[in-house]
Amino acid sequence: MTTLPFYTAVTDDFEAVNQLIIRQLHSRVPLVEKIGNYIIGAGGKRLRPLVVLLSARACGLDDPKQHSLAAIIEFLHTATLLHDDVVDTSDLRRGRSTANSLWGNAPSVLVGDFLYSRAFEMMVEMADMRIMRVLANATNVIAEGEVLQLSKVRDANTDEATYFEVIRSKTAMLFEASAHTAGMLAKASDEQTEALRQYGNALGIAFQLIDDVLDYSGDAAAMGKNVGDDLAEGKPTLPLIYAMREGTPEQAQLVRQAIQKGGMENIAPIQAAVRDSGALEYTERMARAQRDEAVRLLQILPASVYRDSLEQLARFAVNRSF
Repeated sequence: MTTLPFYTAVTDDFEAVNQLIIRQLHSRVPLVEKIGNYIIGAGGKRLRPLVVLLSARACGLDDPKQHSLAAIIEFLHTATLLHDDVVDTSDLRRGRSTANSLWGNAPSVLVGDFLYSRAFEMMVEMADMRIMRVLANATNVIAEGEVLQLSKVRDANTDEATYFEVIRSKTAMLFEASAHTAGMLAKASDEQTEALRQYGNALGIAFQLIDDVLDYSGDAAAMGKNVGDDLAEGKPTLPLIYAMREGTPEQAQLVRQAIQKGGMENIAPIQAAVRDSGALEYTERMARAQRDEAVRLLQILPASVYRDSLEQLARFAVNRSF
């Protein structure tokens, strides 16, 4: 993943963050380290710590504290993944078996708790109450988003406004906090810090919208997860909501029944209904609007390779196939 062009500006920073993560995963309980190293070692795109590093550098910061902030963000994200996989009973993430499928639900939840608490220990060491306030709030909002999403599982009456509330809370919030706290750490102007906060929000929304498109049009091997996973779990994502609202009565009924029932029995006709109703184009159009807003917001920052990389990241969020 790190061969993508927007990583190259912060290659050395990334290595410093990786080394810090390894040190901070140390525990006197071997199973904690084993599961922690497994889930962190799965890699992934590491986009949230990347946002921290690029945003901090774009504001002129050169300080080891940005490595700590990036590691904190990665720990918070990884903790949510461990908990998500238990809630969703997932057995595949990033092309590998999930921790809960290997060690069971209880150890996965508890190691997720360890990563949360380690992240907050690291926040205390940073000794910046403004940053801690933002990250504490973000953690709370993410949890609320997860519960809201859970409450809407198999609810075919979920509307577009509720869907956006879920993804703003569950996905965009940590992108937003990543850029926002990086601006704070760099002591950027209030206007620049606010623009970074909004950039993170737009980036996160675009990223999740495309994730939801790929759930019906992507390649399982490239994505590292099964196509149709959200449908199998009965999650009413935007392509499904649009197909029910704008598709033919037959398409709407097919999608409605699939959400209410869950499972993968009718995945091929569901994919066809989502495609033929224009739902994927609509969702992609919404993602492009968020991308354009993200790029616009960055223009308040001074021109640099780091700002360019943040722009490239916003474009990648929409153009990717994994």
